[in-house]
Amino acid sequence: MSGCERIAEDDGRAATPVTPLRACDLAAFLGREPAAVGWVGAVGFTAAPGTHCVVPDAAGTVARVLLGEGDVAMWDWATLPAALAAGAYRIDPPDAASGDAALGWALATYRFDRYRARPMRQTTLLWPREADASVFAAARRTAEAVFLVRDLINTPASDMGPAELAAAVAAVAERRGARCTTIEGDELLAQNYPAIHAVGRASARAPRLIDLVWGDPAAAKVTLVGKGVCFDSGGLDIKPASAMKLMKKDMGGAAIMLGLADMVMAAGLPVRLRLLIPAVENSISGNAMRPLDVVPSRLGPTIEIGNTDAEGRVILADALAEAASECPALLLDCATLTGAARVALGTEIAALFTDDDGLAADLAAASVATGDPLWRLPLWRGYRRHVEGKTADLNNAPDLPYAGAITAALFLAEFVQPPCPWAHFDTMAWNTESRPGRPEGGEAQAMRALFAMLQARFAG
Repeated sequence: MSGCERIAEDDGRAATPVTPLRACDLAAFLGREPAAVGWVGAVGFTAAPGTHCVVPDAAGTVARVLLGEGDVAMWDWATLPAALAAGAYRIDPPDAASGDAALGWALATYRFDRYRARPMRQTTLLWPREADASVFAAARRTAEAVFLVRDLINTPASDMGPAELAAAVAAVAERRGARCTTIEGDELLAQNYPAIHAVGRASARAPRLIDLVWGDPAAAKVTLVGKGVCFDSGGLDIKPASAMKLMKKDMGGAAIMLGLADMVMAAGLPVRLRLLIPAVENSISGNAMRPLDVVPSRLGPTIEIGNTDAEGRVILADALAEAASECPALLLDCATLTGAARVALGTEIAALFTDDDGLAADLAAASVATGDPLWRLPLWRGYRRHVEGKTADLNNAPDLPYAGAITAALFLAEFVQPPCPWAHFDTMAWNTESRPGRPEGGEAQAMRALFAMLQARFAG
């Protein structure tokens, strides 16, 4: 049973009620339920966020579960599936039903079990018949997209190369009625994507550009770009073992944007959606890209390779140039791009770069509303001089020990021609520790916030 199947519409089966309470509401609840007063007092339940209390009836069986809720209720609900006995549970009272409850419960049941079975208690949360069915449907769509992203990132690079990533995009396209095409190998040169080819040519697994299109051609154009480095050895500037170990996640930006595209299509947002994923493996061989090589780009500027381990921005250059050529109403890219962003914000907050103050404000509001953190860093044009090349127009990795996330974003900005509204997200795409609803492993960071912003902008 998948996590999405563990949230279901109420089918009338016997189910234990779960009552969410804030600490300030506990006394009023106990006033209405005097039979619970003694037990709640005996176990010391105060409705602190993320805590729960199983209340027995006179016969000693479970009568009700009380859940302490805080400001981000989703993660409070996520504490329950692993803590409660197997069985069905329902939200009580029905007017307490929320998308946060359903989504938190579902996310807490995620397991990456492709290579080994990991049994979990079969706990199912039932959505009240009286509650808004559209809220429940949205929670299921979100959970399905998060599971897709997590599965893609968690899959080892041996089973998630450029071809497999392309197949995953094609499967989503088929399910949603979208068109998906792929430009592969030397055909990238023929169709003028030289930077993608330069990074991926050293691998036995051919590089490619994956292109998904969906929606009414006359609708507002929304284009998503995701970095799809399926494994990053660092190239000839090879990473140390400690840094290379997690590099199966270097396609996390592509996975997140595919998940976002799936949410847009599933919700039927009135947009013309395009998703571009440059998919490569950054490998080492006789024809690998070398330090100080000069690589041409689709847009025209030449790129001096200051470091072969700064390959993500090189493949994004070609993809962004193609994306911006249509002058979409909105262009978003997501990438596991720099360690500098992690130094600045840690692993749990995606870094946002944009020159569009209105877009930044909308994203900040969506981030708060969804509890999906991101933070704006400056796209400081004063540092533009640092991405200038010595033997080429641009350098992908300037010899500068500071502002690495900013200079990477400025490099990308060279390939997005105004007036195209654009935002870049530098994300970890990985939970470094397990917490309720957020197991260690791949994570769809910023995806829920991005969807909320798109929904507000284009669906009103």
